Amino acid sequence: MHKFNWKIIAGIAMILLSTAFYFIHYLIFRDAHHIFIYLIGDIAFVFIEVLMVTLIIHHLLNEWEKRSHLKKLNMVIEIFFSEFGKHLLVYLSNFDRNLPQIHGYITDKNDCCELDFKPAFKALKNYKADIEIDKVNLAILSKFLKEKRTFLVNMLQNPNLLEHETFTRTLMSIFHIAEELAARDLDAMSEEDKQHTKVDIERAYNNLINQWLHYMQYTQEHYPYFFLFAMRTNPFDEKSAWLDRWYESIPA
Repeated sequence: MHKFNWKIIAGIAMILLSTAFYFIHYLIFRDAHHIFIYLIGDIAFVFIEVLMVTLIIHHLLNEWEKRSHLKKLNMVIEIFFSEFGKHLLVYLSNFDRNLPQIHGYITDKNDCCELDFKPAFKALKNYKADIEIDKVNLAILSKFLKEKRTFLVNMLQNPNLLEHETFTRTLMSIFHIAEELAARDLDAMSEEDKQHTKVDIERAYNNLINQWLHYMQYTQEHYPYFFLFAMRTNPFDEKSAWLDRWYESIPA
């Protein structure tokens, strides 16, 4: 048996009720002229109401919701970099032969309160990391990722990240490294396996740099006082006095 859509039934019911009450009005007052004046006036106002509610009020509410969502999202991303992201960037950047190509764009502190990120994004657009896989201690990296697995799982379960496709892709690329390293005999890896692992690490590393740059740009715009601290703990600045803390977070 075909089931009617409840919305169609409700719509027909509303029209019938409206017609019935207009008919009752006519029976009482016998003034069709008065009925049609207000009927046409109400219909004319519907278009203005649609303009106000749909195009103006709805737009303002959407903007407010987006800002609120973005704020919550960046709070989560801040936790990610503080607890995990910076540590991994510090460790992997030591083995990136191509880092000098973008180093100056992401460590400039001459006027960090008004740092222009456009050149950095432009440089990063065509940037490809070159990790010296033979120098990376894969056992240490695997142990570090394994210890942070619960943290990463909790990050993926956060509802604020569901719509952030690029950040989710970054987390998944890191998870892939963890799974690859856990499944391999790291003491007897073939050259082919090493090159495959190198590609995986470079993919995650490039994604991580991109996310870090977007996070820094947002922080500079909305939280300039925290941006100063973030620049002082820049994971790519080898002169930073805070780097020892990030190094110590990587298990030996």
